[in-house]
Amino acid sequence: MIYSKNYECLSKDDLEQLQIERLQATLNRVYEKVSFYKNAFDKNKVNVEKIKALKDIKELPFTTKDDLRKSYPYDMFAVPLRDIIRIHSSSGTSGKPIAVGYTRNDLKNWTHLVARVLTACGISSQDFVQIAFNYSIITAGFGFHYAAEEIGASVIPSSVEDAQKQIMIMKDYKTTALLSTPSYALHIAHILKELNIHPEELSLKIGLFGAEPWSENLRNQIENQLHINAYDNYGISELIGPGVSYECEERNGLHINEDHFIVEVIDTKSLKPLPLGETGELVFTTITKEGLPLIRFRTGDISSLIEEKCKCGRTLIKMKRVSGRTDDMIIIEGANIFPSQIEEILLQIEGIEPHYQIILEREEGKDIMIIKIEVSDSIPFFDELKKLEDFKNSIRDHIYNKLGISVKVLLVEPRTIARSSGNKIKRIIDNRNI
Repeated sequence: MIYSKNYECLSKDDLEQLQIERLQATLNRVYEKVSFYKNAFDKNKVNVEKIKALKDIKELPFTTKDDLRKSYPYDMFAVPLRDIIRIHSSSGTSGKPIAVGYTRNDLKNWTHLVARVLTACGISSQDFVQIAFNYSIITAGFGFHYAAEEIGASVIPSSVEDAQKQIMIMKDYKTTALLSTPSYALHIAHILKELNIHPEELSLKIGLFGAEPWSENLRNQIENQLHINAYDNYGISELIGPGVSYECEERNGLHINEDHFIVEVIDTKSLKPLPLGETGELVFTTITKEGLPLIRFRTGDISSLIEEKCKCGRTLIKMKRVSGRTDDMIIIEGANIFPSQIEEILLQIEGIEPHYQIILEREEGKDIMIIKIEVSDSIPFFDELKKLEDFKNSIRDHIYNKLGISVKVLLVEPRTIARSSGNKIKRIIDNRNI
C-alpha cells in the first residue's frame, strides 16, 4: 500500500525540482532567521543565491550535534517561540539532550510522514496498534501515535508497561501490530514462552521496530518467535523523529522521504560525499521543517544508498539498514567494529540468546573486549565447567574467524542482562578512560 502516491512516486526530474525549490526557500529562511547559519554561511563564503542545483549542496557547511547542544535550548529555532506548539528532545544517549521545536505545520508534516511508514508495512484502519515506545519528551511514542490515528487505526498506547502487561494487553485487546524496539519485541517473545502462551493465541500480524540498529538475523528470530512480519524504519529526533525512512513490503532497503529530506553519505574522515552504494555517515538536510530546519546535519549513523527501481512502485531512493554509529564504533586491534557485527555472529550460534553487552577494559596498556552473553534455557551443561569452557572457546573462535579480533567471552544466565523497555538499550560499556 502507498499512502501518498503523488509524492512517494514522483519522477526523478519532478522530485529534484521540488527539492531544489524547497532547499532554496529553507536556505534563505535560515540565513535570515538563525544566527548560527548566518555566521556559518558568511564564514564559509556561501552565497545562498548561488545554490541552484542539488550538487551545490556540498558547498554548504555541516551541522553537528555539538552545534545543537551549544545552541540549547532555543537558539537554533527559526521561528518565534510563540509559533512553537510542541517541544521534544533527543534521548541524550551520547551527550546532552537537544531541544526540537515543532510548529503546527511541522506536526502536520510529521504525522503525514509517519502515516507513510505505517501504511508501507501494511497497517491500516482495520488494525489495533500497540505502541510500546516510551511516551515522553523523546519522539517515538507520540510520532507513531498520531500517525496511527491519522490512518484510522485503533491505538493502544501501552508505552513502557512491563512485558507481562504488554502480553495481557495484546491478548485481551486483540493487538494486530506491535511497535517497539527490536530488543523489546524479542524480550516479549521470551516472556510469552515462559507463560506458555503460543503466538497463535494472539492476533499479532505485523511488527514495526526501530530506535536501535538491528540485523537481519534478529529480524528472523523475532518473526519466528512471534509469528509476524517485522519491518524496519528510521528516524532521529533532531530531524523530525520517526518518519525519515521506512521499509515497504519488499523489505530491501528503507525508502527515504526525499520530498522532505535531502540525503548524502559522506566519508567519515575526509567528509567528502561518497558515490551511491558506498558506506559512510548519513547526512540530511531538512527542506520543509519550520521550527528547527537543519542544513547538512551529520547524524553519526552508518549506512549507504541504494538507487534501484522498487517493485512497490515508490521512486524514493533507499538506504540500507543502519549498521552502527560513528560514535559507537569500536577500534580494537587495528579493526573498526560495530556492535551489529558482533550481533550477526552471535545469532548464528545455537544455544545463546541475542542479549549481549560489550565491555571494554584497558589492562597493562592493552585494550580488552569482553562480550557478556546470555545462554539459552536449553543449554544442558551450564554447570559443567569443561563443556562450558569449550562452548566459550567456540564463540571466541567464531568472532576471531569473522572479525579477526580476540575477545573474552563471559556467559551469564538467562534474563541477567538489562532489557530495553521502550528506550534504546546500552550495548557498550567503555571503562578504558580514553
